[in-house]
Formats: sequence, C-alpha cells, structure tokens
Amino acid sequence: MPDAPGLPGLPDLTGSASAVLASDYFRGYSVVGLLAVIGVLFVAVAFGAGRLLRPVVPTPEKLLTYECGVDPVGEGWAHTQVRYYVYAFLYVIFAVDSIFLFPWATVFAAPGYGATTLIEMFVFLGFLAVGLLYAWKKGVLEWT
Repeated sequence: MPDAPGLPGLPDLTGSASAVLASDYFRGYSVVGLLAVIGVLFVAVAFGAGRLLRPVVPTPEKLLTYECGVDPVGEGWAHTQVRYYVYAFLYVIFAVDSIFLFPWATVFAAPGYGATTLIEMFVFLGFLAVGLLYAWKKGVLEWT
C-alpha cells in the first residue's frame, strides 16, 4: 500500500480501503439498529393485538379502585409511620453494600490487587458500620 501523501509511513486510506473500513465499522451498528427496530415492532404488534382482542365493557365495579382484594372504604388518605421508610432506607444501603462486595471479591482474587482492594473494602465497610452505629444510637433499629 503506498504512503499517504504528505505523511510518510502511514498507509493511503483513500479509495476502496476506506470504504471497506467504513463498511465494517457501520455493520455492527446496523445489526444493533435492526434489532432495536425489530424489538419496537414486536412490542407495538403485541400492544395492538391486545387492544384489538380484549373486550371493552366498563362497569362501575371495574372502574372501582382495587387493592389486595379489599374494596376501598373511607378516605383515601392514611398515615404511615416514618420508621417503615427508615427500614426501607437501611435495606437499600445494605443491598448496595452487597452489590459492591461481589465485584470486589472478583477483583480481590486477581493478582496484584489483593492488599489495595482489601484496604479499600475495609474503608467502605467502615463507612457502612458508622452509618449502622448512628442508626442504632438514634434508636431507629428498635421496633416499638
């Protein structure tokens, strides 16, 4: 392949060579685009078929709010204790903790990363322990 004009040592990518490179480059994206179009069409056909095939008979019973098999009685407003949200928040914190522990375990097993990742994970677990200690001192973990 001759050198590019004005750039010694670099191949000349004009003509068919650049067209082949561009074709290979966009082929991967065209496959992804085709799969995206097929996915959108699949969902659209499914929703369209559901709309065409389902019976539409609105009755007062069908339009009534329904939750867990209990008919709604009284007002729609109910007070919820804040402690339920605190427990949910603590659960999310420890779920995120487990999400970070699994990849850490795989990196810890890789050669050359042992001591560094061990120290980083203990710092991370230390932050979580401080948060748990804070919640315990505030009395959040007591179910009364």
